Amino acid sequence: MVNRLNRRTTSVGVIDIGSNSVRLVVYQAMERSLITTFNEKALCGLGREVQTTGLLATDAVDKALTALRRFRALCKVQRVGRVYAIATAACRDASNGAEFIAKAEKICGCTIQILTGPEEARYSALGVISGIHKPDGIVGDLGGGSLELIDIRGHQVRSGVTLPLGSLALQDLAEKSLKKAERIARDALSNLPQLEAGRGRTFYAVGGTWRALARIHIIQSEYPLGVMHGYAIPAAEALDFVRRLRRLVVTDTLADIESVAEARRPLLAYAALVLEYVIRTARPKTIVFSTYGVREGLLYSKLPDAERAKDGLLCAAQTLNELLSRSARHARELIDWTDRLVRVVHLHETDDDRRLRHAACLLSDIGWRMHPDHRGELTYDVILNGNFGAISHQGRIFVALAVFFRYAGFRDENEPPELTHTLRTAMIERARILGAAFRVAHLVSAAQPGVLPATHFRTQDRKLMLVFEHRMLDLVADRVGSRFKQLARLVGRSGSIVRS
Repeated sequence: MVNRLNRRTTSVGVIDIGSNSVRLVVYQAMERSLITTFNEKALCGLGREVQTTGLLATDAVDKALTALRRFRALCKVQRVGRVYAIATAACRDASNGAEFIAKAEKICGCTIQILTGPEEARYSALGVISGIHKPDGIVGDLGGGSLELIDIRGHQVRSGVTLPLGSLALQDLAEKSLKKAERIARDALSNLPQLEAGRGRTFYAVGGTWRALARIHIIQSEYPLGVMHGYAIPAAEALDFVRRLRRLVVTDTLADIESVAEARRPLLAYAALVLEYVIRTARPKTIVFSTYGVREGLLYSKLPDAERAKDGLLCAAQTLNELLSRSARHARELIDWTDRLVRVVHLHETDDDRRLRHAACLLSDIGWRMHPDHRGELTYDVILNGNFGAISHQGRIFVALAVFFRYAGFRDENEPPELTHTLRTAMIERARILGAAFRVAHLVSAAQPGVLPATHFRTQDRKLMLVFEHRMLDLVADRVGSRFKQLARLVGRSGSIVRS
């Protein structure tokens, strides 16, 4: 495989003209695991008065056009290969929307696709599908002008609906009265089939203002992982939180509101109100926040079928492997090597356990350039906070912990990181086994390809043996033997090195 550092790629940008914000996101390439190279937004409030006046406000239009001029210049500076531009609820609903789009297209130098409600819902759903592994539930994308609700199961996109309940639209319709807004939301969401299908499943919350709510919850609950994507809250806890937050916003006593952009703060109560009635109607089990939405769904829809079918986590891990490891090929050999180990010792794995192990193999050597005394904790942080999707927070911790053990070992002074206690005992033990396997494999091979395929596992009664082919015998050493014995103990066996 060609190393990504030496391969020419064509970047792709998305200009997203929303009802509240106008945003430019540039990605390194059009591929399964998107890598963001630039992200900027301007909070323009295009949809601020559309519901009552039918028009995009003049000052909002001026702000948006100014932002688009900058975005066009930024695309030129970054030599973006292809730019897609989309517009959502405010532009499709306003009577002067077409006039604004015509001006915007001249500035951007490309066609702007005004998404219909169903198109916006579909792209939101595809965004979640691209960023969540095997999703099953209801996607809710709360923008400034509309709320899209759509049912997804795995890669299947089912029925959806678009409602004028975006934060700005609801504020406008209710004439800035939360009591009126509550009635509007209750009437629109009660007995809605698209929500009732979510009972006992997951509700995937998409959109900047809902992410702002999640950010406040992370701060107030002192949750130690600051990654927004995949952040999950039990529905009952989320319901209590949004009800309490509404009261605090009204009385202007909400702590930690400084973490939210000033332009979004007036919209928090409306976003909380909508989420409250979503939960009350759908009765989901869990609320999961997704940073993948319309933009990512748009690009995901343009990928070939074979590319869409790939595992987003493994694609992201492979990218980091190719960029940061000493040998990308060695990491793939390590996957095969640990596959054989799992089979020989009959280690039980689910499909998700297996993909997490494979991701850890791909990431097991990305810390080699770091200072030897700190490789464990530094690599742990890189993986834990990595900008990639298709993995839960628990999965992040597991993969990071396995690689931590690979570098730090198991000495008493190398205590596992803080988040270890959030994993089930069985996951911690699997991370230890995997870390121990990495310590053997990397010591034997020096992270170079062609070595691991020349070693094999064999069992006899309760003994686990590592067999070296004759051509690799000089790699056998006492240190290799002691590490292998440690691995064998973790899987309940005695261990020995065998020369074939």
